[in-house]
Amino acid sequence: MKQIVIFCIGVCLTFVACKKDETSDNQPTTTSTTSSTTNGSTDTVEKIIEIKTSFGSMYMWLYKETPLHRANFLKLADSNYFDNTTFHRCVANFVIQGGDPNSKDADSTNDGRGGPGYTIPAEINATKLKHIYGAVGAARDNNPAKASNGSQFYIVLPKAGTSSLNGNYTVFGLIIKGMEFADSIVKQAQNANNRPYTDIKMDVNVLEKTREQIRFEYNYNPQ
Repeated sequence: MKQIVIFCIGVCLTFVACKKDETSDNQPTTTSTTSSTTNGSTDTVEKIIEIKTSFGSMYMWLYKETPLHRANFLKLADSNYFDNTTFHRCVANFVIQGGDPNSKDADSTNDGRGGPGYTIPAEINATKLKHIYGAVGAARDNNPAKASNGSQFYIVLPKAGTSSLNGNYTVFGLIIKGMEFADSIVKQAQNANNRPYTDIKMDVNVLEKTREQIRFEYNYNPQ
């Protein structure tokens, strides 16, 4: 009888452990967790974006002050939405623009017209989030609400920024490393519509880094 009771207790414990693991697997992932640092203290783990190109990789910080754009970009990056899209518009001393799914096909005339089928409400903060060098903004059509295209984005190239765009487009990120590759991309031969003759494809990934790692690897102090 004692052996039967022990067996039953073991089965119950195994079932509880399995349910606990199953529950953990189904929990939504958070954007910030904690991790141990080199000195043994805890540090916040953040999500940053890696944009791989044939020229090199750029790394982007997503502003938490624009939560709708941040969450959308993370969702699309996690689903590989951006992979094999191109920088289809490259304007010297202005911006490089990409993220259009239409840029994957052979028809270059439809580039700049595509997206995931929805827009994102404007999160413009012209006082704090400006179009400085390396700023990442959301492209849009000419709509009164200034709502952003669901996937197309641009990177600001001039060292002095592009202040004329402030207040008109949502800035939701910043390239914290690799801007030299954006500067190389814009120099490639292109047609009259500022589209490079050779496709400049991207592979976009979400990386998890502690704040200490971000400061050390990218020389950026996350806010």
